[in-house]
Amino acid sequence: MKLQRTRSQERILNLLKSLNRAVSAQDIYVELRNREQSMGLATVYRALEALKLEGVVQVRTLASGESLYSSVQRDQHHLTCLNCGASIAIDECPVHQLESELQDSHQFRIYYHTLEFFGICDRCSVVTTTDEAE
Repeated sequence: MKLQRTRSQERILNLLKSLNRAVSAQDIYVELRNREQSMGLATVYRALEALKLEGVVQVRTLASGESLYSSVQRDQHHLTCLNCGASIAIDECPVHQLESELQDSHQFRIYYHTLEFFGICDRCSVVTTTDEAE
């Protein structure tokens, strides 16, 4: 049975599909205002939560604690630097087979998954190494 979405949910989902990138709730709020489709920030958060539970929006939490939202189009995988916050998308996915096995063995419907590796990027590694040498 398909859930009946609110107008706010539809607007946010359409916006996320058109942007084709992950954005914060604040960014969604501002973009909707720019498009003269404004709604309250609390409404944005409620709509995002409902869309997430429906499985059509995914959320990615950065090392800084900021949450980024996007429409579910494909799984996301990243290398994220803990120092500068740079995030590099990676295409490889070692868990697709595991996802299928988990769905079967636990009778659990998986909408999407994320894979995030945290560490220090080359640029920050050079800065850290230089700082230690001094």
